[in-house]
Amino acid sequence: MSERLLIRLHTDGRLEWLALNAHHRVLSGANAGAPPKQALERAQRVVVLVPSEAVLLLETPGLPGARAQALKALPFALEDRLAGPVEGQHFAASERLGGERIGVAVVVRATLRGWLERLAQDGIRADAIYAECQTLPDVGIVLEGERALWRDGPGSAGTCRIADLPEWIAVLDAAAAARTRRSVFDFRDAPSLQLANVDYHAGQRDALAFFAAQLRHEPAVNLLQGEFAPAHRQAPARRLWRNAAALSAAALLLLFVYYGADCWRLSRQSARLDAQARAVLHEAFPGMDKVAGDPRQLMDSAMRGLQGGASDSGLMRLLARIAPILSSTTRTTLAGLEYHNATLELALHAPDVQTLDLMRERLAGLPGLKVEVTAANSGADGIDGRLRIAGAAP
Repeated sequence: MSERLLIRLHTDGRLEWLALNAHHRVLSGANAGAPPKQALERAQRVVVLVPSEAVLLLETPGLPGARAQALKALPFALEDRLAGPVEGQHFAASERLGGERIGVAVVVRATLRGWLERLAQDGIRADAIYAECQTLPDVGIVLEGERALWRDGPGSAGTCRIADLPEWIAVLDAAAAARTRRSVFDFRDAPSLQLANVDYHAGQRDALAFFAAQLRHEPAVNLLQGEFAPAHRQAPARRLWRNAAALSAAALLLLFVYYGADCWRLSRQSARLDAQARAVLHEAFPGMDKVAGDPRQLMDSAMRGLQGGASDSGLMRLLARIAPILSSTTRTTLAGLEYHNATLELALHAPDVQTLDLMRERLAGLPGLKVEVTAANSGADGIDGRLRIAGAAP
């Protein structure tokens, strides 16, 4: 698998390309035209070189503050050094903006957009775009055709006609603190130039392979920044993140559904328990039916009422009235009693129905009491009966 494709876009729109392996070694010489689709699909990074005539390389003092704010201020810091208005220019800077000096590349927006459109015609989506001069070694010169590419430092590079090169070298030497010996790489089929203080390498072949050899470490300033930053490499990751977000949303939805169903189930269970509690309250205290509130609290309140006033309650007064009659005979035996809603029910055992009825009459003789037999069941040794006594004050 090729790790990187290097593509060169000429001023006339022609393309040439070559592939490099993971060790940055060129796999073949320059190929004319656009890379085939298979090569583009295999490449993990696509680097494009564009004509240096259209790119201005500069250096400027470092900019403090956040990168986003510094990039907004950058065009106005360089405005005096540009020929055209900053609004139509695209500014790219090195990753670190806080150093003593930072590199900047400036290109007309329309020009950069045109390059991207030209590449798109052949299905090429670049990860990085550099000017040809950015690949040159320091104090290096490339002669190709009728043009010379030169680089004198990170922020000093450009192109000129070969006929004008001696004058440019003189200007650069005059601006330098010390005279520097330059390396010249001549890719022309023409006689060597007579230049002073240079290391001349004539008979060079394949300029693109030469540029590739210099790109072991890519330049610090990539033109594809800001609005032109490449997004296609991040597309698979974004799809994965979108899928992960969708799964998270689905899991969250299922969690809400589960808890919603659980709340609904608990609500129904609570309603059933409340109904059962009210049924128990009704059975024990029918008079509490119309009282609003929690059944358990109402039951507790009613029970406390019974317990708190036992000495003065209707039950105790009623028992005090009927106790002498119940204890006046041994023929009837008290088996149990129930009291609710000012009504007392006695469970009595008597030898026969007549004795049970006699007890009813004696109790009914007490003022204000109404007594009736509610049950009389024959047993092996007598009658098991129930008397209901009403009329006791609550």
